[in-house]
Amino acid sequence: MDKIKILWADDEIDLLKPQMMFLEKKGYDIITVTNGHDALEECEESNDIDVVFLDESMPGLTGLETLSKIKQSKPNLPIVMITKNEAENVMEEAIGGQISDYLIKPVNPNQILLTLKKIVDSKRLVQESTATNYQQDFRQILMEINSGLDFREWVDIYRKIINWEIKIDASNTTEMSEILSMQKSEANSEFSKFVVKNYEKWMNEEGETPVMSHNLLRRKVFTELKSDVPTFVLLLDNLRYDQWKVIEPILLELFKVEEEDFFYSILPTTTQYSRNAIFAGMTPADISKHYPDWWLNDNEKGGKNMREHDLLAEQIRRTFRKEIKFDYLKITNAQAGQKLQDNILNYVHNDLSVIVYNFIDMLSHARTEMEVLKELASDETAYRSLTKSWFENSPLWTALQKVADRDVQLIVLTDHGTIRVKQPSKVVGDRETTTNLRYKVGRNLNYDKRDVLDFRDPLKVGLPRPNVSSTFIFAKEDKFFLYPNNYNHYNNYYKNTFQHGGISLEEIVCPVVKLRTK
Repeated sequence: MDKIKILWADDEIDLLKPQMMFLEKKGYDIITVTNGHDALEECEESNDIDVVFLDESMPGLTGLETLSKIKQSKPNLPIVMITKNEAENVMEEAIGGQISDYLIKPVNPNQILLTLKKIVDSKRLVQESTATNYQQDFRQILMEINSGLDFREWVDIYRKIINWEIKIDASNTTEMSEILSMQKSEANSEFSKFVVKNYEKWMNEEGETPVMSHNLLRRKVFTELKSDVPTFVLLLDNLRYDQWKVIEPILLELFKVEEEDFFYSILPTTTQYSRNAIFAGMTPADISKHYPDWWLNDNEKGGKNMREHDLLAEQIRRTFRKEIKFDYLKITNAQAGQKLQDNILNYVHNDLSVIVYNFIDMLSHARTEMEVLKELASDETAYRSLTKSWFENSPLWTALQKVADRDVQLIVLTDHGTIRVKQPSKVVGDRETTTNLRYKVGRNLNYDKRDVLDFRDPLKVGLPRPNVSSTFIFAKEDKFFLYPNNYNHYNNYYKNTFQHGGISLEEIVCPVVKLRTK
């Protein structure tokens, strides 16, 4: 391995010989200069300097001026400021100039060594630590996956896996990433079996059941409303738990998390079914029965989520004996986002304001259709990064910053998640069969029973029956349905795209998080 090369600029460099000798014995290579001009010249001429130690109070070009000029040409070069001056404004200027560390004279050799370890070796140390810790946890997770978990324990396993995914992202540990991906596949295989075994019981409320789409508001939102604090419910369509975890640090600048919880999306894990169920407080079958004019089956033309406001109003009317002042907003384009940003403070006078934000769902669908987005969101890591970038620069975050000046409660939730599909599964159906890649509803469906959960009587699981002989099938794990016609073409087109509608931890286990302004 090449030696780490340090450039050390200090007008009293001769007094630092003990520190130099200590570092040379530790295997570091040191170039010394006595002024800022020479430091700049060395940085310009050498491309293999790993870190710069910079004295703040050199004559001529000061340390801060030298720092600024080095950063102009080499913005990513780590610089450590060393100074006798503890004045707050000097520290602030240096930190504002993007220094990597700050040491006060006299510095002892161990301080310098610690700084070097932190700056130069931190990536390697983080990788080694992450790999070691995950290897220790791997066996425990594997044992738990195969130990007959209940619905709460599956949430804990999923949370562990996602937290490791994000840690491994940060450490860029490729080998561990591949092992974790295999473990997540194993978890999804066992979780699919768990859902197959229990789903009908949950939908008929037999025994202990998870909070699900059709009782989410009743059990997790309406119980939290306060007479003296306005509540904002932000439903980010298609938000997975890992995507929540990457936008959480941004929200924590202005909000504090009071509770991070989960619910299980109903099947199909799609907007048409899960989100209508959320706002109605009913299963899709009951919506179809009680509000037939507000429900459209898959094979019927028209928008499938056009009556969410009405369904929410009806659920509020059924639930509360007193009048609840509420608003419902759906953001589906940039213009609506800007309007929300401009008018957000108008809603602090409500008891409840529900905001549905469709960006992540649109991103998922666009990624399937647009080659440029396939490149930008090629895998889970990139998909998370894209979600974070969008949120940081969105009108939504600007709007939330405005209400953060008030005492408000914010509940962040979603309707379902999404999974990157990898394994095709052949299905044959008639022309009335739906086109979704993760579920199908139709008559005379022909499919591989090993790949699906099927319901020949949809009413048993709260789903409407478009025809007497309609069957619903749901893809398990990371499968996706393809027709035999042009099979190879569509396999290449859809493989590794993000889809939803079926059974996986990513689609079914959804975050619901309660926050409060700081």
